[in-house]
Amino acid sequence: MPNMFPTLASEAFLSSRCIWVNGPVIVGAGPSGLAVGAGLKNQGVPFIILERANCIASLWQNRTYDRLKLHLPKQFCQLPNFPFPEDFPEYPTKYQFISYLESYTKHFDINPHFNETVQSANYNATFGLWRVKTIATGGPNPIGVEYICRWLVVATGENAEKVVPEFEGLQDFGGHVTHACDYKSGQSYSGERVLVVGCGNSGMEVSLDLCNHNANPSMVVRSS
Repeated sequence: MPNMFPTLASEAFLSSRCIWVNGPVIVGAGPSGLAVGAGLKNQGVPFIILERANCIASLWQNRTYDRLKLHLPKQFCQLPNFPFPEDFPEYPTKYQFISYLESYTKHFDINPHFNETVQSANYNATFGLWRVKTIATGGPNPIGVEYICRWLVVATGENAEKVVPEFEGLQDFGGHVTHACDYKSGQSYSGERVLVVGCGNSGMEVSLDLCNHNANPSMVVRSS
């Protein structure tokens, strides 16, 4: 592969801010991205992980409620080649899972590029290479970087972006409106009437948490 550099440069394929990655670029430092990195590490394959947040598992750390636990027994949720500690309960808490991921990252010596947001990823069929453009915001000034690689792994998570439906009249509602990813605890809702929209895992657990904090939740379910 190194002998491709002169050819690509002569075709104006590379720019002064390009970085050649002699292996995959992984987008996302959550559980999936870390697991892919660990698997590549075991095979001696170089890679980089790009993460827009300033930490691993940012959705778990920043956008989950306090009472969250794994919804499956731990043996079905552990990452490859690194089991959960034996003293962890069958359904680890949010904080135990984050601790496990931090230990996983340290064990496999994975070092993501934090504060680096992917702007675009385009495949050049002529050369069989990906061009991954990012903005790095970790320093005093944003820096644009372009990575060139043969393989791209997207591990950004199915819940990376919150979805807030447009409800008619919501702009005239005088109460507080929050999305589940911004909800932490029902403590501040004690004694309040709260409407929970949706009955998935988050809606059910938020409702239970509200009850446990002496709030009065009601639930709206779209389907029958």
